[in-house]
Amino acid sequence: MLDLAEVKLCVIGLGYVGLPLAVEFGKRYQTIGFDIKSDRIAELKSGKDHTLEVDEAELVEVKQLIFTNQLEEIANCNTYIVTVPTPIDKHKRPDLTPLVKSSETLGKVISKGDVVIYESTVYPGATEEECIPIVERVSGLTFNTDFFVGYSPERINPGDKQHRFTTIKKVTSGSTPDTADFVDALYASVVAAGTHKACSIKVAEAAKVIENTQRDLNIALVNELAIIFNRMGIDTEAVLEAAGTKWNFLPFRPGLVGGHCIGVDPFYLTHKAQELGYHPEIILAGRRINDSMGAYVAERVLRLMTIKRIQVVDSRVLVLGLAFKENCPDLRNSKVIDIISELQTFNIGVDVYDPWVDAGSALREYGIKPIESPELGTYDAVVLAVAHQQFKEMGIAGIRTLAKPEHVIFDVKYLFDANAVDGRL
Repeated sequence: MLDLAEVKLCVIGLGYVGLPLAVEFGKRYQTIGFDIKSDRIAELKSGKDHTLEVDEAELVEVKQLIFTNQLEEIANCNTYIVTVPTPIDKHKRPDLTPLVKSSETLGKVISKGDVVIYESTVYPGATEEECIPIVERVSGLTFNTDFFVGYSPERINPGDKQHRFTTIKKVTSGSTPDTADFVDALYASVVAAGTHKACSIKVAEAAKVIENTQRDLNIALVNELAIIFNRMGIDTEAVLEAAGTKWNFLPFRPGLVGGHCIGVDPFYLTHKAQELGYHPEIILAGRRINDSMGAYVAERVLRLMTIKRIQVVDSRVLVLGLAFKENCPDLRNSKVIDIISELQTFNIGVDVYDPWVDAGSALREYGIKPIESPELGTYDAVVLAVAHQQFKEMGIAGIRTLAKPEHVIFDVKYLFDANAVDGRL
């Protein structure tokens, strides 16, 4: 087994997960960041990161880190960490394509004695059942004889400047006891928060997938409560504040559940469960509730407009925010698009304003071109969909200046007091 002093590291996939990881490892080890996207490599070599997870100073200061999209340049590494995404398809089934292609890439470059560590979120068993056989087939090497495998699930929280790669405890695992020790020591050498060595790769995979499944279900519960309380004429936030005075009440809030983790990972677990002949009920019920919230918000906005006798057809609505979360340019699986799509079915003209997102990315991802700035006195309704700091700083008075004299303000994210807006979740 490798010694830490011998490590020559390659991180495969330089997105929200891979880049911060490559930077931290590059401070201690010879590290190569590999990505198949040539424009991403060019961007990083210029010291820029469009994800805003790593600033220019960090990229410039890490002397042992280089970036490439050339396969031959990573063949001399002996430790490979895979951080590619694991999305779902239109039928909400796991799409392992990036993981399969990465495993094929690994098979072309690994040598005897090398260690491969997967970080991508998968269902329990995927690393050993799907990935390893591909590496074996392409490389001609034998698993646990010629090469070894670890799994350490990513815990990156995009846009969060407090909870970072080095400050979040890392779960580790390995295909043999020696491999598990090596993987654990490798991460422990850069993660200040420490590590937790799981007893198997499957346990580490399962731990990751239930982290986000648990959050998904808790948010689904408060989303359903918000729907019920709205029908009762009760403010949900007031109820949650009152209930939150008990020491063991969990402080979840209703909202849109998007992004690359919480709204996706549960489908990996349910897919595997169904393969094994078990039909999960609670997990899928939570997913249905959370996936319906965009349409529910649009329905609430339309109802409030009707109550105020604002003509819905041909009206204009401003949606503030398109990213899946606040103070972050990440557009992946944003559920704000569900609000927009539902409003557009009523022939409403919808403008989207988000100072964080790249307009070109929004156009490619969703066919939406965000406006550069909203016009004063223009809109029949304004939907506060994302809690960006800029929207907080505008204040409710500033937001109202964007609307016509008779208008609706709907606050999805509890940015303002209940009595300051026309509706909240």
